[in-house]
Amino acid sequence: MPTVLEVLRALDSGPRGLTEAQGEERAARLGENRGPAEREVSWARLFVRGLRDPFTAVLGCLCLVSAAVFAWGTASVILLLVLVSCALRASGEYRADRSTSALRELVSATATVVRRADEEAAPSAREIPVADLVPGDVIRLGPGDLVPADVRLLRSTGLTVHQAALTGESEPVAKAADDLAHPAPGGAFEQPQLCFQGSSVASGGATAVVTATGAHTRFALAHDRTAVPPRESAFDRSVHGISWILIRFMLLTPPLVLMANAALRGRGLETLPFAVAVAVGLTPEMLPVLVTLCLARGAAPLARAHGVIVKRLPALHDIGAVDVLCLDKTGTLTQDRPVTDRALGPDGRDDPGVLRWAAVNAWWTLQLGDLPQPDALDEAILDAADEDELMAYDGVAAVPFAPDRRLSVAVVRTPGRLGTHTLVVKGDTSSVLDRCTLADDERERLLALAARQAESGARVLAVATAERSAGGRAYTPGDARGLTFRGVVTLRDALAPTAADALKILTDRGVAVRILTGDHPGTAVRACLDLGVPVAEGAVLTAEDVDRLNDAELAESVGRTTVFARCTPGHKARITGALRSAGHTVGFLGDGVNDLPALRAADVGIAPRDATDVVRDDADVVLAEKDLTAVAHAVDAGRQAGGNIATYLRITLSSNLGNVLAMLAAGLLLPFLPMLPAQVLIQNLCFDAAQLAFAHDRPRPRVPSRPTALDPRTLLRFITGFGVLNAIADLATFGILALALHGPGTGDDEAVFHSGWFTENLLTQAAVMVMLSVGRRAAGSRRPGPVAWAAIALSAVGLVLPASPLGPALGLTALPAVYYPLLGAVLVLYAVGLRAARTRFGRRHDGDRADDDRPDDDHARDDRAGDDHASGDRAVPVART
Repeated sequence: MPTVLEVLRALDSGPRGLTEAQGEERAARLGENRGPAEREVSWARLFVRGLRDPFTAVLGCLCLVSAAVFAWGTASVILLLVLVSCALRASGEYRADRSTSALRELVSATATVVRRADEEAAPSAREIPVADLVPGDVIRLGPGDLVPADVRLLRSTGLTVHQAALTGESEPVAKAADDLAHPAPGGAFEQPQLCFQGSSVASGGATAVVTATGAHTRFALAHDRTAVPPRESAFDRSVHGISWILIRFMLLTPPLVLMANAALRGRGLETLPFAVAVAVGLTPEMLPVLVTLCLARGAAPLARAHGVIVKRLPALHDIGAVDVLCLDKTGTLTQDRPVTDRALGPDGRDDPGVLRWAAVNAWWTLQLGDLPQPDALDEAILDAADEDELMAYDGVAAVPFAPDRRLSVAVVRTPGRLGTHTLVVKGDTSSVLDRCTLADDERERLLALAARQAESGARVLAVATAERSAGGRAYTPGDARGLTFRGVVTLRDALAPTAADALKILTDRGVAVRILTGDHPGTAVRACLDLGVPVAEGAVLTAEDVDRLNDAELAESVGRTTVFARCTPGHKARITGALRSAGHTVGFLGDGVNDLPALRAADVGIAPRDATDVVRDDADVVLAEKDLTAVAHAVDAGRQAGGNIATYLRITLSSNLGNVLAMLAAGLLLPFLPMLPAQVLIQNLCFDAAQLAFAHDRPRPRVPSRPTALDPRTLLRFITGFGVLNAIADLATFGILALALHGPGTGDDEAVFHSGWFTENLLTQAAVMVMLSVGRRAAGSRRPGPVAWAAIALSAVGLVLPASPLGPALGLTALPAVYYPLLGAVLVLYAVGLRAARTRFGRRHDGDRADDDRPDDDHARDDRAGDDHASGDRAVPVART
């Protein structure tokens, strides 16, 4: 470790700081002191990024094929939908990016720097923006200050710093400005002479010289080492799976139509526009628009009402699919301050006198020791003490806490004891006991008492006193000897006010919480138990335990482990990856650079507003406050949006598949095309317009109690079953047309067939919208919701359009009156079959769930199945502790 003099020479600086001219020259040459941050992305770039979405790519291919066969109307409509979707998505993400930038400005800071006007001028201290600091600047640090750059201490008094943002360790670390070499098993962060950007002063004060700024700080280098591409999220995986399902269907359908018509009807390439129209009819053209609207409508209220900014819209779906939330203890479950727990005498029983002596030490050390404010532990003791009792003592002298002694000494006059001073000593248990007059066995007993308290998650301070004759000499640390042990004061982390309620909400939502902390395991377990989070026996792993497990063993262990203690950034990332490997959708809430690897390894990264810049820029979701309640609100909004998207996919794809199957059958049975390409396009446009209602739908009386995700396999099973049912209804309609209209054979029969099937298609699609989205809510609701109104409008178009003046232009005609009662009978039978199929599918889907996720009775299971498939929820297995 270089000496102070060597450091100052290397930086061409001195204890009096730089001159203004030197500061300006170095700022121009080295740049601003800004950490690695994501630059703001332009709206145009976000728009182009949206074009790479798989759904958008599918529509783009269809647009090109439609243009190739001169189906200009189809191509134009698809192109318009693609542009609208990308514009909406880019606008939402651009607003989120600007909101994040505004949050960044709210937490900008200044630093106290010592500079001189010129070489001859005296140094003076002033506040300047952190961005203006340069290597060689001399700065002053006090309690609560953020360390604005990497620094080497020149002078210090009782300095301790929080390095949780860098190491994950929430306990303050003692620092001292000396030139003695210290062994540093933890690396540079353990060197007492060095402080680093990203840490903060817990107590004491210091003067330091800046050694590195900007991209050269360890904070920035840690970011660079973790700068790896983010892993594919839950939404991305679902989108890719569903896209491939659509692509396979689309590639298979046109060749089947062409070959069947050529083989059985002798038709050639004249059926190509119809084949393309069938492929377009299978594709959910509104999907990109509706997904963007659902996510944007969920993200906007979150930002307004709860201060949750969704920077990447698909992340809202991901947070709704989260079934495991990983987080640190400090600042999330607990506040960044301790509170007094108990005061115990030497016999291990409660003794309020121990707290009184501890408070006397804290008060007079603060008053007489030149400390600007008490450290966090002393402040907690003073908050719990009786102020009137403190005022009964008159302070004489104080020796503040020092890292080498690990104790502080206050000297007071005791009331009624003239000529006698009382030394009150408080500090580390072992250090205090070494200065007490005790037998060896008694000392071991008291150490065991303190160890038991520490193992339960408490911080322990020992208290001792001694009587001294009043004299004129100054007191020194050497006077703290021959002490009488009074007892110990235990402190615990103050619980976050909303943490317990938020954890209960998350548990009720099926979200399991995993604690990944750099703290002692006992401290983390204590916080969990205080908040009502059960920690089963064996549900705690330390970093050493994680290191002994291979990837497969770790993936098996993470499901039953609640607390991971003594974690480094690498451990956090590995645990997060193991949870994903075990099939979980993982959210990670972090605020320090040590959380970056895990933040990027998770499906969705969450950061509070006061997180370090690089973490906030990398996060998918930013919270105005570090409050788990906001996460619970985001989970609810994500599940509502994800449920509406899944509902749309189920209804659209099953209905479209049924129509395609019916078109293939009709093409083989009829001497003419079952529907003209223009009619297919109009039908799709009507259905697409009605489906925009899903973005506004709130059919559920409660928020889904389990995580939701778009599961391609479950979706494929659903659309296949319900698509076949829809095709059967279409084929029954063909039979009605044959019976009621005496079959094809005249010139008008083709137009009548087209009209009858057009009407039936829109009516069955309206029925599917109502029955599969509203479910049992419709029976108890007197007022139609957005989906019900859209279904009514779709039905009106199907009944009115063929007989309207626009009908002949589209090849449609009025239908005979006898058709409508027969169609009504088909629709009733279709609705009965639809309900039976939904109930059967729901029971089968429930059978695949974990036993602890099943309701207690069949009636509840049926109701839940109706609700789950109305909103498209998929139950994700949740590891229980």
